[in-house]
Amino acid sequence: MNTDKRTNGSKRNSEFHRFFVDAMKDIYWAEKHLDPALLKMEKAATDPGLAAAFKKHNTESARQIQLVEQVFELLGVKPAAKKCEAMAGLIKEAEEIIADTERDSFVRDAGLILAAQKVEHYEIATYGTLVALADFLPERGVKKLLAQILQNEKDTDAGLTRIAEQTVNACAALE
Repeated sequence: MNTDKRTNGSKRNSEFHRFFVDAMKDIYWAEKHLDPALLKMEKAATDPGLAAAFKKHNTESARQIQLVEQVFELLGVKPAAKKCEAMAGLIKEAEEIIADTERDSFVRDAGLILAAQKVEHYEIATYGTLVALADFLPERGVKKLLAQILQNEKDTDAGLTRIAEQTVNACAALE
């Protein structure tokens, strides 16, 4: 089999196509369930810049859900979610950080950044793989939509790192 040439030959209803759709269902669930978690994280944040970053990410997640729905449409599949155990665990971990840290503390903010970056890295890994797999789909436009989401996730991760390095980590260390 010639793997050097991208044939875009995966047919709908092939095992590859079903696998791709299943992965899309997983990330769709993850995006939809991240929204309420981001609202909790925004309310729990002490640093105004961190709270604003969570608010911005929540807005961006709503747009990402729309883009994922467009991918489903291009794939000829009705949008459906399948529980993402990884995201469910990451959300639970974020909730535990909120419960286990002192309100209005930078230690809590450091924990929130840790939890949020774990989420971002999961999303970056997932969208990065989906972008690479999309090369082998016959549906045009899927890769471009997923690449937009991937770049947004990378930007969000970088923004969280800046907040941690510029403010939160030093303040947390002094508490």
